[in-house]
Amino acid sequence: MAEGTAGEAPGLAFAFAPLNADALFGADDLMQIDRLCRVVAPQVLRRLDDEAARQALGETEILVTGWGCPPIDARVLAAAPRLKLIAHAAGSVRALVSQAVFDRGIAVVSAADANALPVAEYTVAAILFANKGVLNFAARYRRERRSLGIHVNTGERVGNFGKTIGLVGASRIGRRVAQLLRPFDFTVLVADPFFSPTAARGLGVEWVELDELLKRSDVVSLHAPSLPETRHMIDRRRLGLMRDGTTLVNTARGALVEQDALIEELASGRLNAVLDVTEPDVLPADSPLYELPNVLLTPHVAGAAGGELKRFGALITAEIDRFVRGEALRHAVDPATFNFQA
Repeated sequence: MAEGTAGEAPGLAFAFAPLNADALFGADDLMQIDRLCRVVAPQVLRRLDDEAARQALGETEILVTGWGCPPIDARVLAAAPRLKLIAHAAGSVRALVSQAVFDRGIAVVSAADANALPVAEYTVAAILFANKGVLNFAARYRRERRSLGIHVNTGERVGNFGKTIGLVGASRIGRRVAQLLRPFDFTVLVADPFFSPTAARGLGVEWVELDELLKRSDVVSLHAPSLPETRHMIDRRRLGLMRDGTTLVNTARGALVEQDALIEELASGRLNAVLDVTEPDVLPADSPLYELPNVLLTPHVAGAAGGELKRFGALITAEIDRFVRGEALRHAVDPATFNFQA
């Protein structure tokens, strides 16, 4: 059991902004944390560099972080000599922790698995709508306001039977999407240089090179991390490989796509897109992406929102329980790979 001095319950502090703890944790989870730990700061810490934070950090063995938490840098670590666990009630910790955290032997857990599910659900909904031609049919129906003869005049491209779905990146979210697609009559392809054909077969998908995936897919969905090596990986040449009528779904990062080239393809009507992320995240007011009828543009809502945030708290509470009891953590972040996680 992880305990404080002289058998005390371990000291715990919350650090994130602008949410309060009850936005992420249900009442039962907060009660469980109170039973397991000694909460050392009455309020959520919004900063980690003022006197109140320094006093709290001096007693903190478990730091529960979330969106808006400042980076855990050398100064924060120096103020937190007893820190043993960073429990991140959100997804990626790439911008939060550095190698110095791991070098000091501090365990890090993340609720990324809890965030993967709503993103995967959004993606599956986008795939199903894309194959049904919902964007184009909705735009035509709004414009023409008459029967469109859907059942006799749509051709073989419309519908979800027998379609090919390409997943770019076998990330946590990419793998979850593949699992959710199993009940459908799809061929699912995956392109990821760090994912083997054997692993792909185990997931029930077909491993292919990226260019082949783009040529074969009816819907291409992006699930790769944003790294210097992946910036504009879907560039003008690769967009040109996609067949007429293909839909690009991006719930990962806008930087993966050469956006100006994508806008040209979308404006021509050759491709369609469902974009939850763009570059920049908030587009200028005059961006054509707001108006193009073959684009569904959403403001980065695929991840956990509203009541879904309570999944973060439930996962983190369970991890704190395991940590206090001295049990193995189920959502520990691997220091060797955390910089590459989508």
